Amino acid sequence: MRVHVIHAHPVETSFNRALFNAAVDSLAKAGHSVDALNLYDEEFPAVLTREERLGYHEVPDNITPAIAPYVERLRAADALVVVHPVWNYGYPAILKGYFDRVFVPGVSFTMEGGDDRGRLVPCLTNIRKVAFITSYGGNRLRSWVMGDPPRRLAMRWGWATFRSRPRYLALYDMNNCTPNRLEGFIDNVRTEMSAF
Repeated sequence: MRVHVIHAHPVETSFNRALFNAAVDSLAKAGHSVDALNLYDEEFPAVLTREERLGYHEVPDNITPAIAPYVERLRAADALVVVHPVWNYGYPAILKGYFDRVFVPGVSFTMEGGDDRGRLVPCLTNIRKVAFITSYGGNRLRSWVMGDPPRRLAMRWGWATFRSRPRYLALYDMNNCTPNRLEGFIDNVRTEMSAF
């Protein structure tokens, strides 16, 4: 498969970058073609512009020159893996901005009936498998009490967008994990991506 791996962490020595590297390496060793996108390294411009918002529903003109290369990469993928930390019970701003700017009408969905009140129909039918790999500073109980928005969003959005139940690999309370537990989670990511 052609697997598009998206990463959102600014520090090259971070644990999250190690997760990204493990995912990319394991997928490549399993024989997949990997298209790795590091949003920070590519300096992805995450802010939705006024013009983009005004033209949001104007398919296909809403695919601006700034996002067209990212749309092409999504459309060329058979699978998608998103590697990110959870910050303040949500996605890093750069990743949220990527979703806001790239997953526009005509790319990730259309509205059957032609207006905003129609039925959402997924467009990225080329993507057959989806996985999220993430790390939390908070423990599982605290995240659960807060509703664990990243997990809930990934699972529901993944189903609605791709019609596929995503894999969700999460390490909670990472700041209090032993080195063995951290390495164990990286090994789990390698195993999951090798069998992806």
